[in-house]
Amino acid sequence: MAVGVALSVKANLGVSPISCIPYVYSLKIKYTLGELTIAMNTVFIVAQILILRKNYSLLQLVQLPAIIVFGFCIDLALFLLSSVEAPTYALQVFWCLLSCVTIAFGVFLAVKARITYLPGDGLALVIADAFKKEFGKLKVCFDSSMVVIGVVSSFVLLGKLAGIREGTIAAALLVGYLVKVYNKRLAVIDTWLRGNTPAGEEITAVPESNNLVITIAREYGSGGHGIGQCIAQKLGISFYDKELINITAEKSGFTTEYIEHNEQRLANSLLDELYAQSYAYVDDKLPPSDVLFLVQSKIIREICNREPCVIVGRCANFILKDNPNCFNVFIHANKEYRRSKLIGEYGVVPENAMQELERSDRERANYCSKYTGSHWRDLTNYHMSIDSSLYTTEQVAQKIIDALQGTALQPQLAPAKAKFFSRTKQNFTQSTSMASARN
Repeated sequence: MAVGVALSVKANLGVSPISCIPYVYSLKIKYTLGELTIAMNTVFIVAQILILRKNYSLLQLVQLPAIIVFGFCIDLALFLLSSVEAPTYALQVFWCLLSCVTIAFGVFLAVKARITYLPGDGLALVIADAFKKEFGKLKVCFDSSMVVIGVVSSFVLLGKLAGIREGTIAAALLVGYLVKVYNKRLAVIDTWLRGNTPAGEEITAVPESNNLVITIAREYGSGGHGIGQCIAQKLGISFYDKELINITAEKSGFTTEYIEHNEQRLANSLLDELYAQSYAYVDDKLPPSDVLFLVQSKIIREICNREPCVIVGRCANFILKDNPNCFNVFIHANKEYRRSKLIGEYGVVPENAMQELERSDRERANYCSKYTGSHWRDLTNYHMSIDSSLYTTEQVAQKIIDALQGTALQPQLAPAKAKFFSRTKQNFTQSTSMASARN
């Protein structure tokens, strides 16, 4: 990591956000970058103690010797790389990118050691926990404040901007991303360090069941909720859509308001990725959106192992992809039909209806892409797709049930439900035979 800091200095395209302040001051006063890095991080450690007080763990004082070694290593790396030059912009870019790769690898190893955090990351974590703020957003704000202070200090002390350039932005965007790449590609290091499955990848055994599960993914305004409800009523099985919000709130600690505003949607995938990268600097926290998805995934699996049901949305088709008795449906409709439904049933102002449709579709697509790695409208993810604008809600529901009869699924239903299912299957067979006879 110290080598990465030294390379960013030699590139002369701007240092990483956390190094902005000590670098600027090292250009004005007679202290080295390493010494000022030690001083700044000592302030961060003191700030942690002041915020946590009696709750501060003395074990975290290990940050102090770690940062002292880090500071002196920076100075040593600068000495060893003193002959390195970047006479062209292309070479500057090369050293800058190499510094990002090196810093990221150092952060990766520091996090995997699980001894302590870097003082800056530790302070951001302490503030987030103490004031109940989301760590990812607070980390971004913390790094941004380092850059702002560095810019102000540069103009005040030097009369010009120094040490903060495009390389600073590159480090802010790339280091966290690269740490995530290392986490994914070098997962074997977890096995070496702990002798088990990498953290967060343990698989909990789930009892197998033979329950029928119908998942419904849908475009906003296509009527997927009503169709799912109708299917559940016809088959006499449970229905889950908004009901999952209260169940998730009970088991996760999230408020129902938070769940309503964050499940099944991702407004800005780039901004979300930036927030998520911040969690690469700590090993025992996940972004709240990831926690929410994991909790809902567990709840959905438990429900499906307990009873036959219809589940609307929440990437249930992906969560249950290994369930042989899961029938996945995608409901869509033309925009005019969906727009009229938003205006007539959801009370959306006509002028805003089309914009609301596009926004919701984009957010659902972003959410699906992040957690499943596939496109929301990719029909290869579903057994059946149907245009709800061509039929009534009941007709769509019946067509889905009819289509299910022709599959190889062997769903388990309660006796009364199985009787209805069998009767429906018989009607389906008879109608098919009659159609064949007419032909």
